[in-house]
Amino acid sequence: MQLPDSEKEKFRLLLMAAIDGEISGEEKARFEQYVGQYPECREEWQRYAKLKEVTKTMQFTKPHPEVWDRYWVGIYNRIERGLGWIVFSIGCVILLTYGGFKAIESIIADPQLELVVKIGIIAVIGGLTLLMVSVAREKIFTAKTDKYQKEVER
Repeated sequence: MQLPDSEKEKFRLLLMAAIDGEISGEEKARFEQYVGQYPECREEWQRYAKLKEVTKTMQFTKPHPEVWDRYWVGIYNRIERGLGWIVFSIGCVILLTYGGFKAIESIIADPQLELVVKIGIIAVIGGLTLLMVSVAREKIFTAKTDKYQKEVER
């Protein structure tokens, strides 16, 4: 005899409750009825019970102290370098922004330059800035994911 499709979800819920030891008396009677009446339910119950027993006896192996020492040194180095890059990047952004602002300010304030020339110079500065940021961003993100980048000579 095979378990009807309409009853499979009910059985699985009871099975999980039984495995976790959270089944009530009424649910237990219904569960035992499933297990006694349907061989597929009994087999699934036995598989899960065996799995639970095996996982109870499993333990993680404890790493040697040297492994932990290397781990913490690596974490410290990554945090230190990451923080260094963040501070360096912030400094560069501040200096480039200030320098760009002063350059644009002096171009706009120069009465001898034509309006078209001013617009052209500002466009060149803006375009170069966008290109530098784009290339830097691409290099940074590519370096994180391209595992062959260091091996290729250009």
